[in-house]
Amino acid sequence: MAIGWTDAGIARLLLPGDTPADMRQRLGQAGGSEKHDGQPELAARIAAYSEGARDSFRDITLDLDGVPEMNRRIYRHIRELEWGETTTYGAIARWLGDVAMSRAVGAAMGANPIPLIVPCHRVLAADGRTGGFSSPRGVRAKMEMLALEKAASPNGQFSFGF
Repeated sequence: MAIGWTDAGIARLLLPGDTPADMRQRLGQAGGSEKHDGQPELAARIAAYSEGARDSFRDITLDLDGVPEMNRRIYRHIRELEWGETTTYGAIARWLGDVAMSRAVGAAMGANPIPLIVPCHRVLAADGRTGGFSSPRGVRAKMEMLALEKAASPNGQFSFGF
């Protein structure tokens, strides 16, 4: 896992799954440099989350400079989801005012530079399927995060166990 930040806030979060060399390359492509002792509090909170601690991460300041305004608006909206709460691409599109924007919502989720803190894993397809997930481990990582949170699908059924 890797965390990227600026003076303005957290700008990147790379979920586990890549080799350390691949993560260094991805961070370098984003203009980052490696620093081993940065963000220890956030790293500890993420580790606690992975052990089942409930954390919304809402208090984390983000740096979304360079992120399109539409995506920022969507990210602000999904950061209001509670731990274990899910929504759908269509519900977000309706919140934006146009159900036809579901694909744009999906694109925003796929472009999310700060997964977990911007909880795109909580956004599902209308029928409760997981949809995609842009982490090295793909949908499996999304399912594990949802299972950890004991999240219910939009139709109220639990469907994320293993």
